[in-house]
Amino acid sequence: MEKYNLKQYAHLGDAVWELFVREYIIKIAKTQKALHLETVKYVNANFQAQIIENLILTEEESKLIKRGRNLPLTDNKKNNQQVHRLATAFEVLIGYLYINNRERLNELFEFITKEAL
Repeated sequence: MEKYNLKQYAHLGDAVWELFVREYIIKIAKTQKALHLETVKYVNANFQAQIIENLILTEEESKLIKRGRNLPLTDNKKNNQQVHRLATAFEVLIGYLYINNRERLNELFEFITKEAL
């Protein structure tokens, strides 16, 4: 089923999510400051945790999220552990879909763009 382990998917998902957000932001932001301010609104654990709770997921994706949420985490003083776990699960999902199902990833990005950004 998986080519990589969950931590690898999370690592990749973090980069894919940031690239998606940056690509979206360059279409709407006019200044360098606005590029940065808009990007950091969406590339953070709190926003990612909020998104994951609003996505309509397949059964397979839900299982992946649960597994990603249960990964052992490093201490993160900025966020509570529940938020950090949900954000990590979101990154696992994004990384997994990037490798295994780009069509579905694009569907989720469309939904997020319409509903959350």
